[in-house]
Amino acid sequence: MERSDDHASHLEQALLQARKLIESTVLLHSRRLTTPSPVVRTDGARLGDSLAQLIGGARYSVAVTLTGAGAFENAVIGALDRTPGRAVVRMLCNVPAAEGVAERLRPLTRVRPEVRVSQSELRGIVVVDGASALVQTHDQEPEGQVAVVNDIGAVRALELLFAGAWSRGRKLADHLGLAPRLRTEFARTVLEALRAGHTDETAARAINVSLRTYRRHVAEIMRELDASSRFQAGARAVELGLLAD
Repeated sequence: MERSDDHASHLEQALLQARKLIESTVLLHSRRLTTPSPVVRTDGARLGDSLAQLIGGARYSVAVTLTGAGAFENAVIGALDRTPGRAVVRMLCNVPAAEGVAERLRPLTRVRPEVRVSQSELRGIVVVDGASALVQTHDQEPEGQVAVVNDIGAVRALELLFAGAWSRGRKLADHLGLAPRLRTEFARTVLEALRAGHTDETAARAINVSLRTYRRHVAEIMRELDASSRFQAGARAVELGLLAD
């Protein structure tokens, strides 16, 4: 009889432990379901809503990078008029996006972003208050996706990357004031060759133009930069932001 009681007691304890294990597992699972994910992907159809919510809640700063005239850029510019007046807006463009950005920003009434142009490779991002961000994950076709980032470490890293590119960028007015030929990718390639010290023959062969054509472009670029030597042309190109330091 005593053995039967002991067996029943052990069985009861085992059942209680199993119940606690099940309850703790269910609780852990429910917490995982309710904890916000640090990165949430959303499709292009909801991009406008995501941007409106993100930018509309800005308190201090909005940092934006634009790389062209696609759906992402259109949605960002459209959402910028939701920026509260107290927030500072900085916009960093690559060279292709810079050509028409002033005209595209003209309809904005509530905010006037400070715009700089970068020679660095950029991806479309929006960082708000250093606390949340939206990142273009693919080229923005209708089926493209963006990621809403809430992880503070990842957002701070994006903010630092933006700050570094911003510090090296040149003001939009300065960029547009350059002669058109200096703003081309070809001119940048020639300037890189000059800075690297390549001979004319080597540079012309690498660029796939004739030696005569290469030297003509070098002379035109040096004239536009008001440079008396190739070394001075390279230094002026860095000073103007045409080449990274």
